[in-house]
Amino acid sequence: MDQTECMEESGKAGMEVMGAEEGQNRSQEQPCCSCGHYKIVPRDAAGQKRLQNRINRIIGQLNGIGNMIGENRYCGDILIQIGAVESALQSLGYIILQEHMQTCVVEEVKKGNETIMEEAIELIKKLK
Repeated sequence: MDQTECMEESGKAGMEVMGAEEGQNRSQEQPCCSCGHYKIVPRDAAGQKRLQNRINRIIGQLNGIGNMIGENRYCGDILIQIGAVESALQSLGYIILQEHMQTCVVEEVKKGNETIMEEAIELIKKLK
């Protein structure tokens, strides 16, 4: 399986994992394929909780936008909230990227995997 296929599969696996029981340690699950798209360095419980709290706030903001649309609220107010969600997602993305660079990428470079830098560059481009 090439990297693109694997990334597509890992995306599918990630969507399936989201429905898993809360509190389950995903770092102990088996990778979807031989390339192992799970964190090498597991997140600590506090860090994982912070990320989950951010996601929950973003979900709350999205639900709020849905309510605003349902209530036929002023377009400008909805757009402001959409901007806030975009900003929150961007901020979350930068936190995950920083964590990825400091853990996963560093570990792969130490192992001699220089292609990890190409992946990191592609991820940075996608995050934009």
